[in-house]
Amino acid sequence: MKEKLLHDYAKLIVRKGINVQKGEIVWVYPQLDQPDFVTMVVEECYKAGAKNVVVYWSHDQISRLAYKYETVSSLADVNSIAIARLKYRLKKMPTMLYLISDDPDAFKGVNQAKISKARAKSYPKIKKYLDQLDSKYKWCIAAVPGLKWAEKVFPDVKGVNAIEKLWEKILFTSRVDGNDPVENWNKHNEFLISQRNKLESLKLRKLHYKSANGTNFSVELIPGVRWGGGVETAPNKGEFNPNIPSEEVFTTPLAGRCEGTLFASKPLSYNGEIIDGFSITFKNGKVVKVHAEKNQGLLEKMVAMDEGAAKLGEVALVPYDSPIRQSNTLFYNTLFDENAACHFALGRGFRELLPNSENMSAGEVEAKGINSSMIHVDFMVGTKDLSIVGEDEKGHKTQIFKDGNWSI
Repeated sequence: MKEKLLHDYAKLIVRKGINVQKGEIVWVYPQLDQPDFVTMVVEECYKAGAKNVVVYWSHDQISRLAYKYETVSSLADVNSIAIARLKYRLKKMPTMLYLISDDPDAFKGVNQAKISKARAKSYPKIKKYLDQLDSKYKWCIAAVPGLKWAEKVFPDVKGVNAIEKLWEKILFTSRVDGNDPVENWNKHNEFLISQRNKLESLKLRKLHYKSANGTNFSVELIPGVRWGGGVETAPNKGEFNPNIPSEEVFTTPLAGRCEGTLFASKPLSYNGEIIDGFSITFKNGKVVKVHAEKNQGLLEKMVAMDEGAAKLGEVALVPYDSPIRQSNTLFYNTLFDENAACHFALGRGFRELLPNSENMSAGEVEAKGINSSMIHVDFMVGTKDLSIVGEDEKGHKTQIFKDGNWSI
């Protein structure tokens, strides 16, 4: 891999992703796969003016051992160090960077019921801190290749060659092409913001989805809700791009107000396992039936994690001809696969898209229709023939997507 492209990517993540400013504290969360690139990113943070950069390493196989040997009670324990970190974040609001390289099969064969129970027990202990942090800090998720991930994506290629191929795909989809990547993203953000503005001007209250695979679905939107996509802003912190890559324009739906069936167009990597060939049926806004050719039991556990896990938290629009789809690669990673197709998310919604939400309590935000849950899991529904029709409060209809792509 050309050193210049990696430096360009590191610069893009730091300057456009988390947008590090002078005097900021940055926390970086990578796995052990690309220490040289992580070092490059840390140096770029300091060059951008960071006061302090802290790296918190993790490793899938160590997490797997914890899930294998620890009890549910031990896994669910939130120790004083974890609480101290959350309190520190509330006080200092460090910028958060997640460099993901997860093995899609990392937890295959692990007791998924144990994982679900542990998360369900630990979440209430930290929820009050997460609620206070919501929408207050800058963050970004970007990717680096891991060996297990690369060999999953390219099963006919092994070792360093698989890693090299995955690097090429990551850089291509992230618009790192040898030209100025920051300027590439400035232009990309202009388009996403333009689409956001068009959607908000339509004042839509419903979206109707249909495709030949069986998807037939309607979802209601919150009156006056904003649309997001591309660049975002954190109070007193400035702009940032939360996902690199990103092709989506998204909003948060009215929780509990949707009907019909959605058929997934791509596999879903969840809890270190793959759910494939699945559909989800909603009635009165809640999941009433799921079917999967692979890992149906895991899908059933996911939608039962808590009350909000069976409701929607996100509606996202992504054109079928996006660069990620054009790469003809199934990444087995939500960051990439969600940006190759229109998608929804089960679970937690986005309070920042609700006007004046910064002055509302968590209860007030929920009362407005923002879903609350410990999970936020994206699943892809976009197809080549997908039709999406928007409807405003007067019943006027507008074709938003036709044949899988934007029509506005």
